[in-house]
Amino acid sequence: MTSLDSLDPVLDKDGVRLSVEDAVATVTLSNPAKRNAQSPALWRALAEAGRSLPGTVRVVVLRGEGKSFSAGLDRQAFTPEGFDGEPSFLDLARGSDAELDAVIAEYQEAFTWWRRNDIVSIAAVQGHAIGAGFQLALACDLRIAAQDVQFAMRETSLGLVPDLTGTHPLVSLVGYARALEICATGRFVQAEEAERIGLANLVVPAGELGASVRDLAAALLAAPRDAVIETKALLRGAQGRTYEEQRTAERVAQARRLRDLAGLAD
Repeated sequence: MTSLDSLDPVLDKDGVRLSVEDAVATVTLSNPAKRNAQSPALWRALAEAGRSLPGTVRVVVLRGEGKSFSAGLDRQAFTPEGFDGEPSFLDLARGSDAELDAVIAEYQEAFTWWRRNDIVSIAAVQGHAIGAGFQLALACDLRIAAQDVQFAMRETSLGLVPDLTGTHPLVSLVGYARALEICATGRFVQAEEAERIGLANLVVPAGELGASVRDLAAALLAAPRDAVIETKALLRGAQGRTYEEQRTAERVAQARRLRDLAGLAD
């Protein structure tokens, strides 16, 4: 695979860089000096990256430059000044419920597109993945972690709640009781535990993180695209269906695949 540095970025703004090579897109958090701390501008850039993906992309890799994947929300958000050109979070809190809901919904758009059925997303996580960083890793379908990884959900410890779409995948991966304990204590979940409880699909030495992600991307690309899309849709919908409803969904999807393979699709 070509070096990311040799690819012309499709998008490069506000701490987010999107590069595309054939069927693999790479979204890089590109502010290592601040440990890839997050801001509303970064969230808008992440949402734009999702909208900018060429239709040929099948796998999206999310990575962070430097020693940390993302140390979470930039604390400047909680100062009276906030970010340049942005209302501070303190100002937002003074708005109406409808206004605050609309702003948070906009922020969440940076975290929702990673599970689209037409792509498989992989988070390559090293160092700190805290708060919003943890939720961004959870937004992806799969996670490969370096041995130095430290996940933590710190929002509750700050008097807040995780609101960037992380609660649903966290409960799905580790169960209600474990998710509650992780969120309510704000403790670190390190590599061995992350793999054991299902937060990480694989843990590798830090020096092997890039190669392991490339190997996984290649394996995902080996299967026919339409079959992967149908399978992902089946699996994503399984939790909301009964056993019998899932059986029906499997039959419908398989009939569609068989007709397509036989050249009989509508």
